[in-house]
Amino acid sequence: MALPLYDSQPARRAPVVTYLLVAVNVVIFLLTPMANFAASYGEGRTRECNAVEFTLEHGAIPKELTTGRQQPAPERVGPCAVEPYHKVPWVSAFTSMFLHGDWLHLTGNVVMLFVLGAGVEDRLGRLRYLLSYLLFGLVAVYGFAFASPGSTVPLIGASGAIAGVLGAYLILNPRGRIVSYVPPVIFSRLPAWVVLGLWFVLQWLSLGDEDSNVAYVAHIYGFVTGVLFALLARRAGPARRAVALAGE
Repeated sequence: MALPLYDSQPARRAPVVTYLLVAVNVVIFLLTPMANFAASYGEGRTRECNAVEFTLEHGAIPKELTTGRQQPAPERVGPCAVEPYHKVPWVSAFTSMFLHGDWLHLTGNVVMLFVLGAGVEDRLGRLRYLLSYLLFGLVAVYGFAFASPGSTVPLIGASGAIAGVLGAYLILNPRGRIVSYVPPVIFSRLPAWVVLGLWFVLQWLSLGDEDSNVAYVAHIYGFVTGVLFALLARRAGPARRAVALAGE
């Protein structure tokens, strides 16, 4: 799997929103039991059980999103007893976008966001970029939920929203070149449409992998939403400029 490390498109201004989103994801992760950083969650099995309960409470559970009702909390998950909690399903669609299961999960997501988000923010503008990021994430979460409406396994991670950023980048910066790391030691400098197109194809081909815990469906929904949003934004750009010129 290729990991983008650098893109050739210079930004005209500092990508403040991208930096903010990266920082928020990192800080929130450090405050969760999954990071094994906050001492208040305990150590060993205690921390693991706290992580299970935290994920159930703040993750997006498909059956809850499709019905609009919180499902009864399980009494136990493996060796872990689960205390009762209250959640609002649609709120969990937002909170799940800022949670990660471990350091590797977090690192892969924030690196992709840091490298490619700046180019999208530069072309969309800060506010529209922030709103579109949240939109991509919500579509990815609900798309995943409606693809598996009976599932009670919680979904967490920013990858659906970031997939949308990748899709938008493909449309807004198609001629950009991306330097990617392909494990174990291969680096490549390829056009954006090649890197991101292959990424999308890999997500599609991986849909049948029942042993994987990666939400490939959410990635696909996010990516396609990013492509469509960027196409609309690119078409609207010349129209806005024409209106501005007519008013001069």
